[in-house]
Amino acid sequence: MSIESHFNLRRSPFARDLPPGALYLPRGAQELLSRLEFAAANRNFVVVTGDVGVGKTTEMRRFCSALDPLRFRYVYIADSALRPRVFYWEVLSQLVNDEKPSFYRNEGKRKMMSAMRRLLDESDVTTVVIIDEAHLLSYEMLEETRFLLNNQMDSSNPMALVIVGQSELRGKLSKEIYDPITQRVDFRFKLQPFDRAQSFEYIRSHMRYAGGDADIFTDTAVDAVYAYSTGLARKINKVCSLALLYASQRGKHAVDGADIDFIIEQELTW
Repeated sequence: MSIESHFNLRRSPFARDLPPGALYLPRGAQELLSRLEFAAANRNFVVVTGDVGVGKTTEMRRFCSALDPLRFRYVYIADSALRPRVFYWEVLSQLVNDEKPSFYRNEGKRKMMSAMRRLLDESDVTTVVIIDEAHLLSYEMLEETRFLLNNQMDSSNPMALVIVGQSELRGKLSKEIYDPITQRVDFRFKLQPFDRAQSFEYIRSHMRYAGGDADIFTDTAVDAVYAYSTGLARKINKVCSLALLYASQRGKHAVDGADIDFIIEQELTW
């Protein structure tokens, strides 16, 4: 019997592909979304950081889904080995479907900026570029963001730029060598893990989306989930999914703290 059948669920509650509208929206995520929407409208430069598993990419999905397609065109790139030439042609290919890449970086940059400017001038559409996994970017690529923002001699830019990375990106950018870049950052945001109450709300929200009862996870189960996950969404998803599987295989209709402890010891501890 499947988890869904056993618990009378319509869908899997902790899958990675939940639609953005079904995702739990805590206060921190609300604030981030509000800032990102402001940044898109004003074509700002934003740096978003957070620990592994805190939900950065999920929040980018939410942000992209919230953008008005009549006013914005978003480009999402996640490439740890990203180089300027590849970046320019990747953005351009997402903006102009039939564009063929060239070997030359400057040509790619010129065509990319021209495409963005054309969208803005002719259709009043702003391009929003999101670079994920930015903590892994080279100095060369991070430095290139400064040249992007130097466009038009500090006058109006045709794009908003959001770079997203693990917490180490914040420390990386704090070094003096990156001052020319950080001086151009309009705002930065660090996404925080959930507290215990938010972790419970997260579990309840996902169970509600799946058509189930949040009481399947008892208070002791939520305590154990929070102790293991420290409020990181990715860890919550993993342990809760395994716990539901474990309970269904044993004919149980509730998950308690002992179940979570067993799952952690048997499945999640190396």
